[in-house]
Parts: sequence; C-alpha cells; structure tokens
Amino acid sequence: MSELKELIEKFIELDDDLSEKIDEYLETNDDIDEAFENENEAQIDELNEIYHEIEHGVFNEELIFACNANSDEKEVVALIISDEDDDVEEFVIPVFTDEQEAEIAIEEFKAEFGENEFILDKKTGAEIIADHSEDEDFIGLAINAPQWDFVIASEDVHDCSE
Repeated sequence: MSELKELIEKFIELDDDLSEKIDEYLETNDDIDEAFENENEAQIDELNEIYHEIEHGVFNEELIFACNANSDEKEVVALIISDEDDDVEEFVIPVFTDEQEAEIAIEEFKAEFGENEFILDKKTGAEIIADHSEDEDFIGLAINAPQWDFVIASEDVHDCSE
C-alpha cells in the first residue's frame, strides 16, 4: 500500500472520530468553543500535520487516472460536483493510488456512464493539477473516488521544497 493511501486512511479515521466528538459535544452545547478545542488539540494538530503530508504526497506521487477511450482526444474523466441549478459546472478529477482502486472505479463509471470504455494513465499530482490549472471550474483531485469521500483542493497541493 502506498504511503499516500496510508496517510489518507489515517486522516479519514481521525477525522471521522473527531466528527463524532463534535456531534456529541453539540448535543449539549451551542457551538464548538475553546474548551472543546483545548480538549482535542492533539487530535486537531495531528489531523493538520497529516493533511500537510498528504498535500506533499499528492504533489509528488504518480497517480492513476481514467480517460474515455471512445473519444478522439484523450478526455480525462471528471466528476461534476456542482448542483444542476448552478451556472458553472465545478469538477474534480478522480485519481487513484493503485490499480485495484482504479479498477473498482472503472466498473462504477461503466455502470453510471453506460458502455463507455476507459483507459488508465499515470501522472504526478502536480502534473494533473498543472494540466487543469487554467480551468476556473476545476476544484481539485478526488482520491480513490467514489470509494472514498476525500477531495484535496488544487491550491493545497504543493511541495515545500520548491
């Protein structure tokens, strides 16, 4: 398993745990206050550190993405995340940390999009983001979608060594 995948799994686990604590806290309190933040400071700090590591991992790691094989041009599969009523169609690019995750998604894409054929390609996260940086409707990357609900915004992906 890739280090990036491990980091994201750990982040999701910690985030889900913190969300449960927040829900429980809000049952008896109006807002999240300083007392809650102090009580959970270590977990919040750990989440922030892991997310920062994920930002670097996505920047540097070679990720798998799907393209529509039935088009003349290599058309990258994108997931529209805006509402039908919105004037713009904001989208994310689903990327995968390994072939198995990609194959699971391909099966779901085929079920949703009909008889389309898909091919897989690989680029680093930085390259994928650079390819779409001119499109103002591009939000970021959905990692191992649709299995996970983890989107990293394009502006968050970076490498501190640059």
